[in-house]
Amino acid sequence: MTGADEAVVGVVLAGGRSSRMGRDKAMLSWRGDTLLAHMQRCLRSSGVSRVIVSGAYPDCEAVPDRFADLGPLGGLASVAAALPDTVLLVVPVDMPLISAEVLRHLRASPAADCVCFQGQPLPLRFRLDASSRQVLAALLEGSASGRSLRALHAALHGERLALPIQWQAQLQDTDTPADWRAIAGT
Repeated sequence: MTGADEAVVGVVLAGGRSSRMGRDKAMLSWRGDTLLAHMQRCLRSSGVSRVIVSGAYPDCEAVPDRFADLGPLGGLASVAAALPDTVLLVVPVDMPLISAEVLRHLRASPAADCVCFQGQPLPLRFRLDASSRQVLAALLEGSASGRSLRALHAALHGERLALPIQWQAQLQDTDTPADWRAIAGT
């Protein structure tokens, strides 16, 4: 379990190919900055001690994907391999409406060592330790159908928090140009 005062490292998952978007989602313009910079700021505002980006971004503290084409789980495993044991607060780069308040709530939850909101694999808070590293390795070596954040959550016996209705719209992600237009208009 984690407490609100425990050091937590923020992780922005931004190493994907953005194939459905047709261009790098991290570099989309959002409220005067890039989406990547916005998500880094959001994590910092939630109180994390450090922010690391999963992906090849030379202008920030980033960890290139060591496990190519394995999706968010591969990006997370790449970051995990570069860090000592700690608690991670993980967000996708393409969830621009999420607030620091939502992340603080997830971060401070007294729930299990792995927790997310009901119906959503991200954002995710989990303890990175020997046990979770073994689970990550096993999932990466397993079948393609088991290489997901949902599978990680299940294997770590994670808990799901109820998502207050007023926060539900904040957890929309943007996978396609149509998704982006819908969110950018809000």
